[in-house]
Amino acid sequence: MYAIVDIVGQQFKVEKDQQIFVHRLELKEGAKVDFENVLLIDNGGKVNVGAPAVKGAKVTAKVLEHLKGDKVIVFKKKRRKGYRVKNGHRQYLTKLEIVKIDEKAAVKKAPAKKSESKPKAAAKKAPAKKKTTTKKTIAKKAE
Repeated sequence: MYAIVDIVGQQFKVEKDQQIFVHRLELKEGAKVDFENVLLIDNGGKVNVGAPAVKGAKVTAKVLEHLKGDKVIVFKKKRRKGYRVKNGHRQYLTKLEIVKIDEKAAVKKAPAKKSESKPKAAAKKAPAKKKTTTKKTIAKKAE
């Protein structure tokens, strides 16, 4: 069984007990996290594709450690111009272990709203008619 899940803007194909590296997550080591943006689930040949996500599906992972990735060297040069720039970068990563893939996880229900006793018909009033005002002209008295 595997799933394709969107984690921090990237898509990963994950299986149970697999370890993956993702961009740094703001969680403590040992914490569990649920990813509910599951795009596809394959359960023994039975493929369930979401539009865009599979409803009720989630992937649970455990944070193993936070670390930095390998150094990447960026070197720029323009020939015959004397232009050379060397720059390095190490990406902050989080190592995750996939604990479980749920195809139909329990969906959290929103709390029920209290029904108010105000009737809706009384709340709507008929639109008020516009009063037409006419200007009265006062005849000037001739003196």
